[in-house]
Amino acid sequence: MKYIVCEKPGKFLLKEKKEPKKEYGKAILKVKKVGICGTDLHAYSGNQAFFDYPRILGHELATEVVDIEDNNKGIKVGDNVVVMPYISCNTCIACRNGKTNCCSKMQVLGVHTDGGMQEKIIVPIELLIPAPNLSDNAMALVEPLAIGAHAIRRAQLRPGEDIVVVGCGPIGIGIMKLAQIAGANVIAIDVNQNRLDYVKKTLGVEHIVLAGGEALDKISKITDHNMATAVFDASGHKGALEFGHNFMSHGGRYILVGLSKAEIAFNHPAIHAKEITLMCSRNATLEDFKHVMAILEKGKFPIDSFITNNVDFNDMITNFDSWLNPENGVIKATVNF
Repeated sequence: MKYIVCEKPGKFLLKEKKEPKKEYGKAILKVKKVGICGTDLHAYSGNQAFFDYPRILGHELATEVVDIEDNNKGIKVGDNVVVMPYISCNTCIACRNGKTNCCSKMQVLGVHTDGGMQEKIIVPIELLIPAPNLSDNAMALVEPLAIGAHAIRRAQLRPGEDIVVVGCGPIGIGIMKLAQIAGANVIAIDVNQNRLDYVKKTLGVEHIVLAGGEALDKISKITDHNMATAVFDASGHKGALEFGHNFMSHGGRYILVGLSKAEIAFNHPAIHAKEITLMCSRNATLEDFKHVMAILEKGKFPIDSFITNNVDFNDMITNFDSWLNPENGVIKATVNF
């Protein structure tokens, strides 16, 4: 079967290998569609944390079961399933406390171990979620949206809150839409005016702010000088991560969703004076996945406009470089099999 491997930064190869063999407790899946996320783009560019080469990328998957044993989930051959790509140990203290998303021995498909950029993949049955009512496009969006859902749940958003989301990439857009559904008032910040225009037009985000010298004053005016009670960083940019707390009110929460390889620093008197709650949000849990799937089933997310680029498997390598350039208007790219 065919697969695409990232041999090293900047280099993909299309190869062939034998199909996976059946293993106890695992299912063989036909990959139907793969979403390209920031992790994949960063891995290709050589600036992804927790990463080794060579690696088969891909963890945003729409799949169909082609081989599976009898199981307590009732999943059978031919079923469409969403894959939770986080392989946790189920024994460490995080797992025992229900935080499988930050397992101390975490293995993420397409990051720590090979992912779905191949015609078939074998994964533990426990990672599968039946998706009888979702299209291939919707299935491929569940994982990135679940990242946003988990961040919102971590922040314990309340209806009516003014929040800031820094970064209008796929994760940031997901956070914005899910926060709106939770009743929050969203303020979007980005360096790309086209992305800001998209969230205003498509999501109905009332307040958009171009990142830069005037952003702080604009946020202050929008919030009647109170600032935002929750700030989400979905950029992963060092400068943005270090500055984002300035958009936050006294007594607010700062949620770091984007990931940077760099060391970051804060001015302690500034964050101490506000008694900020600083939290990181990593991956997602089954609860987050099911929440997102229910939202997608109800048609509450703009799937069609969100997926801006779609190519066949054999054309991925030639198109990938173009997806790195924000000027090309890419929000979410997907690959068909």
